[in-house]
Amino acid sequence: MKKIKVILGSTRTNRAGAGVAKWVMSQTQKYIGNLQFDFIDLKDVNLPFLDEPFPPMMAEEYAHDHTKKWSKIIAEADGFIIVTPEYNHGYPASLKNALDFLYKEWQDKPVGLVGYGGSGARSSIKQLREVLEFMKMKPIKEQVGVGEIWEAFDEEGNLKVEKVRGDLQVIFNELE
Repeated sequence: MKKIKVILGSTRTNRAGAGVAKWVMSQTQKYIGNLQFDFIDLKDVNLPFLDEPFPPMMAEEYAHDHTKKWSKIIAEADGFIIVTPEYNHGYPASLKNALDFLYKEWQDKPVGLVGYGGSGARSSIKQLREVLEFMKMKPIKEQVGVGEIWEAFDEEGNLKVEKVRGDLQVIFNELE
Protein backbone atom coordinates (compact mmCIF):
# COMPACT_ATOMS: atom_id res chain seq x y z
CA MET A 1 0.00 0.00 0.00
CA LYS A 2 1.35 3.43 -0.95
CA LYS A 3 1.71 6.00 1.82
CA ILE A 4 0.39 9.47 1.01
CA LYS A 5 1.02 12.38 3.37
CA VAL A 6 -1.58 15.15 3.37
CA ILE A 7 0.29 18.27 4.49
CA LEU A 8 -1.47 21.38 5.78
CA GLY A 9 0.89 24.22 4.88
CA SER A 10 -0.53 27.02 7.05
CA THR A 11 0.36 27.45 10.71
CA ARG A 12 -1.87 30.46 11.29
CA THR A 13 -4.27 30.63 14.22
CA ASN A 14 -7.93 30.15 13.17
CA ARG A 15 -6.88 29.16 9.66
CA ALA A 16 -9.47 28.09 7.12
CA GLY A 17 -7.00 25.43 6.03
CA ALA A 18 -7.95 23.21 8.96
CA GLY A 19 -11.46 22.93 7.51
CA VAL A 20 -10.15 22.35 3.99
CA ALA A 21 -7.74 19.67 5.24
CA LYS A 22 -10.56 18.05 7.21
CA TRP A 23 -12.59 17.89 3.99
CA VAL A 24 -9.63 16.38 2.07
CA MET A 25 -9.21 13.72 4.75
CA SER A 26 -12.96 12.96 4.66
CA GLN A 27 -12.67 12.42 0.89
CA THR A 28 -9.81 9.96 1.40
CA GLN A 29 -12.26 7.74 3.29
CA LYS A 30 -14.31 7.43 0.10
CA TYR A 31 -11.36 6.42 -2.04
CA ILE A 32 -11.16 2.74 -2.85
CA GLY A 33 -7.64 1.96 -3.88
CA ASN A 34 -4.14 1.14 -2.82
CA LEU A 35 -3.42 4.33 -0.86
CA GLN A 36 -3.00 4.97 2.86
CA PHE A 37 -3.42 8.62 3.87
CA ASP A 38 -1.79 10.28 6.88
CA PHE A 39 -2.34 13.88 7.93
CA ILE A 40 0.53 16.23 8.80
CA ASP A 41 -0.15 19.66 10.26
CA LEU A 42 2.93 21.89 9.97
CA LYS A 43 1.72 23.69 13.06
CA ASP A 44 2.27 20.46 15.03
CA VAL A 45 5.59 19.71 13.31
CA ASN A 46 6.74 23.15 14.52
CA LEU A 47 9.96 23.45 12.55
CA PRO A 48 12.14 26.47 13.32
CA PHE A 49 13.30 28.57 10.39
CA LEU A 50 15.85 26.55 8.47
CA ASP A 51 18.80 26.14 10.81
CA GLU A 52 20.86 23.33 9.29
CA PRO A 53 24.53 24.24 8.71
CA PHE A 54 24.56 22.89 5.14
CA PRO A 55 22.06 23.10 2.26
CA PRO A 56 19.94 19.91 2.20
CA MET A 57 21.04 18.97 -1.32
CA MET A 58 24.66 18.94 -0.07
CA ALA A 59 24.15 17.47 3.39
CA GLU A 60 25.58 14.05 4.16
CA GLU A 61 23.50 13.97 7.33
CA TYR A 62 21.43 16.43 9.31
CA ALA A 63 22.69 18.19 12.43
CA HIS A 64 19.42 18.69 14.31
CA ASP A 65 16.94 16.20 15.74
CA HIS A 66 13.94 18.13 14.39
CA THR A 67 15.37 17.81 10.87
CA LYS A 68 16.08 14.11 11.31
CA LYS A 69 12.52 13.55 12.49
CA TRP A 70 11.08 15.59 9.58
CA SER A 71 13.33 13.69 7.17
CA LYS A 72 12.01 10.35 8.40
CA ILE A 73 8.37 11.46 8.05
CA ILE A 74 8.86 12.66 4.48
CA ALA A 75 11.17 9.84 3.37
CA GLU A 76 8.61 7.16 4.27
CA ALA A 77 5.98 8.76 2.00
CA ASP A 78 5.32 7.62 -1.57
CA GLY A 79 3.52 10.86 -2.45
CA PHE A 80 1.84 13.95 -1.07
CA ILE A 81 -1.17 16.20 -1.14
CA ILE A 82 -0.31 19.72 -0.08
CA VAL A 83 -3.12 21.93 1.21
CA THR A 84 -2.03 25.54 0.86
CA PRO A 85 -3.56 28.96 1.32
CA GLU A 86 -2.80 31.98 -0.79
CA TYR A 87 -1.31 34.87 1.15
CA ASN A 88 -0.67 37.98 -0.98
CA HIS A 89 -0.60 35.85 -4.16
CA GLY A 90 1.94 33.41 -2.71
CA TYR A 91 2.11 30.36 -0.50
CA PRO A 92 3.05 30.67 3.18
CA ALA A 93 6.55 30.86 4.59
CA SER A 94 5.77 27.88 6.85
CA LEU A 95 5.31 25.67 3.80
CA LYS A 96 8.39 27.01 2.00
CA ASN A 97 10.44 26.44 5.14
CA ALA A 98 9.20 22.85 5.50
CA LEU A 99 10.08 22.15 1.87
CA ASP A 100 13.51 23.79 2.16
CA PHE A 101 14.58 21.68 5.15
CA LEU A 102 14.92 18.61 2.91
CA TYR A 103 15.81 17.74 -0.65
CA LYS A 104 16.41 14.09 -1.50
CA GLU A 105 13.41 12.97 0.60
CA TRP A 106 11.02 14.85 -1.73
CA GLN A 107 12.54 13.75 -5.04
CA ASP A 108 10.66 11.71 -7.66
CA LYS A 109 7.45 11.69 -5.64
CA PRO A 110 4.08 12.79 -6.99
CA VAL A 111 2.26 15.65 -5.31
CA GLY A 112 -1.34 16.82 -5.59
CA LEU A 113 -2.21 20.41 -4.76
CA VAL A 114 -5.27 21.75 -2.97
CA GLY A 115 -5.43 25.51 -2.56
CA TYR A 116 -7.79 27.87 -0.82
CA GLY A 117 -8.33 31.59 -0.74
CA GLY A 118 -10.24 34.27 -2.60
CA SER A 119 -9.67 32.70 -6.00
CA GLY A 120 -8.80 29.14 -4.98
CA ALA A 121 -5.08 29.88 -4.56
CA ARG A 122 -4.24 29.86 -8.27
CA SER A 123 -1.24 32.18 -7.84
CA SER A 124 0.23 30.35 -4.86
CA ILE A 125 -0.17 26.99 -6.57
CA LYS A 126 1.56 28.33 -9.68
CA GLN A 127 4.54 29.45 -7.58
CA LEU A 128 4.53 26.23 -5.59
CA ARG A 129 4.63 24.15 -8.79
CA GLU A 130 7.84 25.92 -9.85
CA VAL A 131 9.53 25.11 -6.54
CA LEU A 132 8.30 21.49 -6.51
CA GLU A 133 9.53 20.91 -10.06
CA PHE A 134 12.94 22.35 -9.17
CA MET A 135 13.05 19.94 -6.24
CA LYS A 136 12.42 17.11 -8.75
CA MET A 137 8.96 16.33 -7.44
CA LYS A 138 6.15 15.43 -9.81
CA PRO A 139 3.20 17.84 -9.43
CA ILE A 140 -0.06 16.38 -10.71
CA LYS A 141 -1.70 18.49 -13.41
CA GLU A 142 -5.18 18.37 -11.81
CA GLN A 143 -5.50 20.73 -8.89
CA VAL A 144 -8.30 21.56 -6.48
CA GLY A 145 -9.15 25.08 -5.42
CA VAL A 146 -11.57 26.38 -2.83
CA GLY A 147 -12.51 29.95 -3.69
CA GLU A 148 -14.29 32.61 -1.67
CA ILE A 149 -12.95 30.91 1.43
CA TRP A 150 -14.76 33.34 3.74
CA GLU A 151 -18.07 31.86 2.44
CA ALA A 152 -16.89 28.27 1.91
CA PHE A 153 -18.20 26.70 5.13
CA ASP A 154 -21.72 26.17 6.43
CA GLU A 155 -22.84 26.86 10.02
CA GLU A 156 -21.57 23.43 11.15
CA GLY A 157 -18.13 24.06 9.68
CA ASN A 158 -18.57 21.74 6.69
CA LEU A 159 -17.09 22.74 3.35
CA LYS A 160 -19.70 23.70 0.77
CA VAL A 161 -19.11 21.50 -2.28
CA GLU A 162 -20.12 24.30 -4.67
CA LYS A 163 -17.03 26.28 -3.56
CA VAL A 164 -14.69 23.49 -4.70
CA ARG A 165 -13.16 23.57 -8.19
CA GLY A 166 -11.31 20.53 -9.52
CA ASP A 167 -11.58 16.83 -8.82
CA LEU A 168 -9.81 15.36 -5.80
CA GLN A 169 -10.56 11.84 -7.04
CA VAL A 170 -8.42 12.52 -10.13
CA ILE A 171 -5.56 13.46 -7.81
CA PHE A 172 -6.06 10.23 -5.84
CA ASN A 173 -5.99 8.20 -9.06
CA GLU A 174 -2.81 9.93 -10.23
CA LEU A 175 -1.13 9.34 -6.87
CA GLU A 176 -1.90 5.65 -7.14
